[in-house]
Amino acid sequence: MDAPVPPATEVESHDRGAGDDALSQAILRVLESVTGASTGNEIRGSISERLRANGAKIFKGALCLTPIHLLRSSSSKLPSSTLGSMSNQKRPSANFHPNIWGDIFLSSPTTKVDPKTKLQHEGLKEEVRRMIKVAMDDELLYKLRLIDTIKRLGVSYHVEREIEEMTKLSRLLLFNFDCLERMDLVFLPVEWFNKLKDDEGNFNMSLTSDVKGLLELYEASHLRVHGEDILEEALGFTTTHLGLAKAAGTIEYPLSALVSHALYQPILRGLPRLEARRFISIYRDDVSHNKMLLKFAELDFLLLQTSHREQLSKISRQYITPSTFNIDYLPTKLPFVRDRLVENICKNIVMASIMDDTYDAYGTLEELQLLKNAIQRWDVDYIDQLPEYMKSFYKPLLDFYGEEEEAMIKQGKSYRVKYAKDVAKWCNENYVPTMKEYMRNAVVSAGYIMLIVTSFVGMGDFVTPEIFNWASNNPKIIYASSIIARLLNDVTSHKFEQERGHCASGVECYMREHAISEEEACRELMKQVENAWKDINQELIFSEISKVIPRPVLTRILNLTRVLDFIYKNGDGYTHVGKNTKDGITSLLIDPI
Repeated sequence: MDAPVPPATEVESHDRGAGDDALSQAILRVLESVTGASTGNEIRGSISERLRANGAKIFKGALCLTPIHLLRSSSSKLPSSTLGSMSNQKRPSANFHPNIWGDIFLSSPTTKVDPKTKLQHEGLKEEVRRMIKVAMDDELLYKLRLIDTIKRLGVSYHVEREIEEMTKLSRLLLFNFDCLERMDLVFLPVEWFNKLKDDEGNFNMSLTSDVKGLLELYEASHLRVHGEDILEEALGFTTTHLGLAKAAGTIEYPLSALVSHALYQPILRGLPRLEARRFISIYRDDVSHNKMLLKFAELDFLLLQTSHREQLSKISRQYITPSTFNIDYLPTKLPFVRDRLVENICKNIVMASIMDDTYDAYGTLEELQLLKNAIQRWDVDYIDQLPEYMKSFYKPLLDFYGEEEEAMIKQGKSYRVKYAKDVAKWCNENYVPTMKEYMRNAVVSAGYIMLIVTSFVGMGDFVTPEIFNWASNNPKIIYASSIIARLLNDVTSHKFEQERGHCASGVECYMREHAISEEEACRELMKQVENAWKDINQELIFSEISKVIPRPVLTRILNLTRVLDFIYKNGDGYTHVGKNTKDGITSLLIDPI
């Protein structure tokens, strides 16, 4: 049953002037689709009067499920106005804070990795491979914990084949169940957890004396899917008793550090490199650590940190050099965008962020229609049709995909960039609301699918045209990831957005539709986030796609979802770069291992 249309209250739009007629028509089309009216005669007069009398005031009921920039781009006709008149229109002020990093990343890292260190790294890699082969005959529990340690140290990508062989062997030693593997870690099937319960159906209290086992059960419970009630119970049970043990101060270090961090950030949802950096420090303090394995992890992190720092330094220099990346405009030509090069680190995400801020916080109806046309044409000759500020990023956008295409041509994979460009055009074209499903429209408008598909371009030969076709059709795992992106953003940033006159977010929509408080609405939306995580788990563990889509592709989607969980952990850590985001970037790119 469709949700009732919220009461008609007014909200200010930040568009005034020449765009009012087109905006009015867009609103009418939306309201007609919601109310079922064929002509909109019942509501047309009311909207027209309000638009004429009050500038661009609109019914909040009409916008409750649709961001304003979606409505702005739904018109196919441009009002007769010049580019000059566009520049005179009143625009909102987002007041985004500037880049917090200064010029720290302009220079290359001072610590260079010498050939001797690289040679030592290669030697240790071979030793780890031998370690795994030797452990094939060891006890099952030792093997599982060895795999877990290697993964948490962030070096499993070097020994994937060896780990796969070990997990296959381990699987044969376990009970004869169909599904034993979850997220590349071996877990018992859900039915097995009933053995941990007492005669009354509650988890046995004796489990609370084994903090390490309790922690492992806690981590396993985050791999639950829909209908696995016992894992829901396990999550509640372990969260409660780990919290009590932490508060009592009865857990010894370094296990206490693992428990504290797990309660804040479970393994499944943590960024792999950031989690590896943290675990290396904890593992170092464990008296039972394997010195060879620890040294390999430290050197591996150093090599990757140096490589990532050099790449960021190169992009940072291009960022302020007009003759290369040609994006010297952030402080001057585009003051309305979020200057977040370091947080983005990738050119395509920088461009997506600029597009988002243009649509969301600055562009007028006329300008956005021109931009939409320009992206559909994908032709540098169309640049003269754009206002000056849009020229600043339209050409770099084309140049970026041109560079990617040249690189792919050399590898015989030019088709990949075509898919990426097609999705970029598709996302830009689909800023059209239906009003019946806020989430589906919001997911499309966020451009998140574009980022996912673009991230596949530089991957290995296992990424085929079929993979791009699959991803471009917004399959369940990508849709679930997009849901998480949309709702986490809404919950953490809606207050700031409302203060700057933004349209209603999912929080305001849910509050109005269900007549509940902001706190209750946020709590309900976070339940939907948890459900989306279950969908991701379902697709990764039980779905047919886990058998036909290469694991690195699925892991890429999972890792992008993890980025969202990290960024929005304590608020909107992208718009407002706070301690969580800053500390994470510092530990990954600045602090020595």
